[in-house]
Amino acid sequence: MASWLCAFLPEVGGASPGELPWRLGSSAAFFAAFFIVPLFRGSPAMLFVTILVASICSIISLWPSSSSDLNPYALLVYSILAGKAVYRLSPVYAAMIGVVLTMGAMLPGMLGLTGFPWLYVGVYSLMLGFALTLFKFIASRYEETTARNETLLSEYRNMKRRLITEEQHARQEERAQVGRDIHDSVGHKLTALLMQLEMHRMQSDDRTAEVMQGLKVLANESLEDTRDAVRSLKQQETGGLPAIMGLLRRLESESLIRVTLTARHGALTAPLHNKQSIAVYRAVQEAMTNAMKHGSAREVHILFEAPGGGLFRFEVTNPCNRSRGAYAEGFGLKSMRERMEGAGGQLEIAQFDSQFIIRGTLNMSKP
Repeated sequence: MASWLCAFLPEVGGASPGELPWRLGSSAAFFAAFFIVPLFRGSPAMLFVTILVASICSIISLWPSSSSDLNPYALLVYSILAGKAVYRLSPVYAAMIGVVLTMGAMLPGMLGLTGFPWLYVGVYSLMLGFALTLFKFIASRYEETTARNETLLSEYRNMKRRLITEEQHARQEERAQVGRDIHDSVGHKLTALLMQLEMHRMQSDDRTAEVMQGLKVLANESLEDTRDAVRSLKQQETGGLPAIMGLLRRLESESLIRVTLTARHGALTAPLHNKQSIAVYRAVQEAMTNAMKHGSAREVHILFEAPGGGLFRFEVTNPCNRSRGAYAEGFGLKSMRERMEGAGGQLEIAQFDSQFIIRGTLNMSKP
């Protein structure tokens, strides 16, 4: 805006009354085209036409009047437009815009008006073209490096998740094996001891029978403690909401994503059964994976609530980039929906201008 004012006001001040209408009109057209350029990011042809219109309108608006002095700011405005063309357009389209702007800067001097010498404009254009080409090359390399790093980071997360899952399975198998060993060895021996104590109690006198009964009670308590230990070893590790909290802490501690968690009254103590807890955990896990892969920012908002005690709801929201287009329900989202429906609930997926939302509802009264 400052460059435009410095370039435009001197020309308006030295213009005749007949020049003012077309200078002001072309100036208005320039600003209209300049500021609607972002609307055509998805259409290269319309983007080229819009920048071309802005370039031609700038040449018309800044065309030197007969009484004006040499104005270097016009060349600065053309340079800004050339940079916008290089940043937004393909090399071919950008080169065409560059030719139009170069001719607009050369023509006044060639026609004998107050303007820059054509040799000066040519050298300046070559230097500016080289600088912008170098910028485009560095920017492309940076985008490629960023995309490659994102891919590597995604693969690292997947590998780490697989390793954690395999470690959990191995640990569960080990716990189950220890439980079987205790059940087969200690449990069977305690059962045999109980049978022998009962047999000796029936064959002994009253005093000895009382002692045997006490030993039998002690052995029975030991057997029950052993069975409780075996059941504890065979149980699955913590799941549901506690596991979700552990997942969130792990992701934040590794600086992979920033999580904002809102748990309304009763949400963390909701009586979800095992299948529902697993469904909620997997849904939140898949939603966060989607946010890390496709979100425009490493930020996720999670809401848990249990209104009235009969329903459990969760919502995962993350910023998204609309330029990627509408989402496609892939394998992960389909599996999430099937898991929620299998647990007696439902899943809603919505995409707005700048947000991607996954909502899940579970009926806690269903077994």
